[in-house]
Amino acid sequence: MNLKRFLSTTLIAFLLVFIAACGNTENDSNEGATPEQETPTKEEAVDATELILATTTSTQDSGLLDEVIIPLFEEEHPYKVKTIAVGTGQALEMGVNGEADVLLTHAPDAEQELVDNGDVQNYKRIMYNDFIIVGPSADPAGIKGLEVSEAFQKLYDENAVFVSRGDDSGTHKMELGLWEAINITPTDNSSYVETGQGMGNTLQVANEKEGYVLTDRATYLAQKDNYSDMDIIVEGDDALLNIYHVMEVNPEKNDLINNDGANAFVEFLIKPEVQDAIEEFGKEEYGQSLFFKYTE
Repeated sequence: MNLKRFLSTTLIAFLLVFIAACGNTENDSNEGATPEQETPTKEEAVDATELILATTTSTQDSGLLDEVIIPLFEEEHPYKVKTIAVGTGQALEMGVNGEADVLLTHAPDAEQELVDNGDVQNYKRIMYNDFIIVGPSADPAGIKGLEVSEAFQKLYDENAVFVSRGDDSGTHKMELGLWEAINITPTDNSSYVETGQGMGNTLQVANEKEGYVLTDRATYLAQKDNYSDMDIIVEGDDALLNIYHVMEVNPEKNDLINNDGANAFVEFLIKPEVQDAIEEFGKEEYGQSLFFKYTE
């Protein structure tokens, strides 16, 4: 073989190897994989493990979700919790519409309607605390120490500033029930204010307006350093019990419901060690539990 032919043959061989290498570049990431074994995209991986939790703002504003429940759950289970913190009424509506996988709320009467209608299942009571009336330290309406029905009546009679969430949340539902129990329409009071916002923002408005407000104890204790001129004015009444339930959205709502994740979340919350962790939350910082375990 002469030198010219040798060089030509070598060049052709080199080009064939180069072209073959370029053709295989796109398949390097899945080398040796069958179609069923190909690595899923990032979006596919997130969709497969995401768990949508619709819950009341109090569970988030208090820190219980982000500091205790979600970290413990994600450590134990292969799900990434996406929290949507809204008023309980809106959270329940998301369940009816199949827009969440699992619900954590605190309006038993409204929740029972979803249970009866088959919108949710595996309905479990998991914890409780209580509602309190918070107001100016000076208590201009003079309601300190009264029973809640007497306190609401006097707030109305005195035309005292009362700040309501006005958002169909569990707290708002409780407040409206207390007014209804004494046959009063609160909006007849010219000093009645509706924020349409969550508990934290509503407390802030009450503080600014030197008004009274019904709040869950956990959110108030978690944020009370922001309200130096406000105190707990009314507490301890049996009518102010605040019970939280967790429930799975009926998987028949749509094909996207993550029922395995929802079931795992419900069963996780009723485990004894998780119940203990819920009750321990807040003890060191606030000197008392923000929530108490309450399983059926």
